[in-house]
Amino acid sequence: MATQLHGIPVHPSADEILGALDPEQREVAAHPLGPMCVLAGAGTGKTRAITHRIAYGVHSGAYQPQRVLAVTFTARAAGEMRTRLRSLAVGGVQARTFHAAALRQLHFFWPQAVGGAAPEVMSQKASAVAQAAASLRLDLARDRTAIRDLAAEVEWAKVSMLTPETYAAGARAARREPPGLDATAMARVLEAYEQVKTQRGVIDFEDVLLLTVGILAEREDIARAVRAQYRHFVVDEYQDVNALQQRLLDLWVGERQDVCVVGDPAQTIYSFTGASPRHLLGFTERHRDARVVRLVRNYRSTPQIVSLANLIVRGPSGGLRGNAVQLQAQAEQGPVPALTAHPDDPAEATAIAAEIAERVARGVSPGEVAVLFRTNGQSEAFESALADRGIPYLVRGGERFFSRPEVRDAVLLMRGAARSDDGSIALPELVRDVLLGAGWTREAPTSGGAARERWESLAALAALSDDLVAANPDARLPDFVRELDERASAQHAPAVQGVTLASLHAAKGLEWDVVFLAGCSDGYLPIAMADTPEAIEEERRLTYVGVTRARRELRLSWAGARTPGGRQTRRPSRFLDGAASILGEGARSQPKATATGRRGTKALKPALPAHCRGCGTELTTAAQRKTGRCADCPPAYDEATFERLRTWRLAVAREASVPAYVVFTDATLTAIAEREPKSDGELAQISGVGVRKLGLYGTQVLAILGGAEVDEVLEMRSAATRSES
Repeated sequence: MATQLHGIPVHPSADEILGALDPEQREVAAHPLGPMCVLAGAGTGKTRAITHRIAYGVHSGAYQPQRVLAVTFTARAAGEMRTRLRSLAVGGVQARTFHAAALRQLHFFWPQAVGGAAPEVMSQKASAVAQAAASLRLDLARDRTAIRDLAAEVEWAKVSMLTPETYAAGARAARREPPGLDATAMARVLEAYEQVKTQRGVIDFEDVLLLTVGILAEREDIARAVRAQYRHFVVDEYQDVNALQQRLLDLWVGERQDVCVVGDPAQTIYSFTGASPRHLLGFTERHRDARVVRLVRNYRSTPQIVSLANLIVRGPSGGLRGNAVQLQAQAEQGPVPALTAHPDDPAEATAIAAEIAERVARGVSPGEVAVLFRTNGQSEAFESALADRGIPYLVRGGERFFSRPEVRDAVLLMRGAARSDDGSIALPELVRDVLLGAGWTREAPTSGGAARERWESLAALAALSDDLVAANPDARLPDFVRELDERASAQHAPAVQGVTLASLHAAKGLEWDVVFLAGCSDGYLPIAMADTPEAIEEERRLTYVGVTRARRELRLSWAGARTPGGRQTRRPSRFLDGAASILGEGARSQPKATATGRRGTKALKPALPAHCRGCGTELTTAAQRKTGRCADCPPAYDEATFERLRTWRLAVAREASVPAYVVFTDATLTAIAEREPKSDGELAQISGVGVRKLGLYGTQVLAILGGAEVDEVLEMRSAATRSES
């Protein structure tokens, strides 16, 4: 928006700022004063809307930029916001994460409120948590996974503003089970952890917020000073706010009403950290005169991808779940998303790597491709498959960019070279000359792995110098070093070229031209441990986030088994039920490999129903999905037939000296009685009837369903046994 004359930004007019927006975005920007709630669907330009709102407020005279605090959840988002505001000729606005803003205030006010310098913030909790556990004689010192889980529970307790005394009640109210301990023991860990921190004289990241809240709540003079500094607030990703962050925001805002919150209920995926969409959905209750704007025009993805995204968040009655936004595609038509089945996880990874290699050969940049998955443990297979093909990749969530040794060394060399920059060499070329001294080469290495990752890191610095010159043609090396320092402070890393491997949680807020969404099977999506309706809904939202990361091409896949030759027990994700019209034949495809049993080969069964056949309610347990019926709807089987099946099952179990459920579970028996299969093929389609049980019991079950009495079937079974012996 801001053009340049001899390297000096020319301020756009307020009208020019509004003229660049669509009608809904314009409504956000044109009302910079008063409370506003923006429900922004994926890819609808929310960052554009709120940065233009700030710019319009500044250029129209409604704001002083120094009086604006824009709060985000990631350093990357804060850096992106600052960059966009700078392009709109707006400087002085504070765009920070909750923690960065609070830490700044804590350091400034600590001498006044407490005295001396503020305590040092621990970089991570693991060692303190391990020491706390050891002091309670919990043998967890060498169990890194257990320590990590305990640290996560400590974080949840603190952002929920629970103390050791209130933890047990709070955990019960949230239906939360601490990892490997009961609530009383976890409360003792919390108490011991606080003692360890006191002994070390340090605080953790949650303390930054808690202490800031405490100071603002107890010292009215300090609260007034903060409110005098910041008069207008913008909060991005508001659906992810936790109770502690909301309390801090309330103290910042005070009695004022100039607060704009932006979020998407369909992208609430961090409830395990204490985040809750209730703050977003309840905003108008706290601010009765708030203006509500829905951003619905999706500019990111093709209509085909948008259609699939809308289907995922649609309820059984056709309405949208949880106040989600119905997206309206604005981009050009693209390829139809495809769902591909593979026999096992390694085969899935190999096939995806082959597809990526084919696209890269066609000229697609690896940096515009991502492979997304539910758990970090799925990453290794894709790393190996891409490395085998020499395709560069990066694992999002790994080592921070500015902490990498090659980047630190390069920045150090830049700092030295900046002292002697006489302006005779253009900045991009000078930066590349310095990078050559850091081990970079003008041509990318042909190998993958660590060497390629180092090269990509340094190449990202070279590309960043190009971006700086594009924004400021007069920029020199000292300016570039200052830009790097600012980005390092905010952890605003430049884009690194390479296929991105990321969990769905880590992918939020990002986008790529081509996205491979792997592991689209029940057990991953939703994850097996999601056993409540609330947890299932969060998994659905996580799937929605993954789908909406794709701009142009979306490829979904799943594998029937974990390992080659393993039993193929998986099914496509229930969240894709009903998507055949969008995904085409791929939605019904099966892995080519088959499982072999006593009766030969058996194709995978179709996906279990996701909604109750009677009332349409979401089915959340395996037993419900087997029967296709929720607990509130009556069974639809013939009582006499079901009783004959139960009697037969009990007799067979007693003969084999096993519990009855070993023969067939109640849910499987109910499904058999309700569906009344007429053949081996139909019986095999029922979940719980595998190849082995079909061979053992298939003929007997079909006979009972055909009207035979139990005694007849048992006699037939005995006769068959005698003839075999």
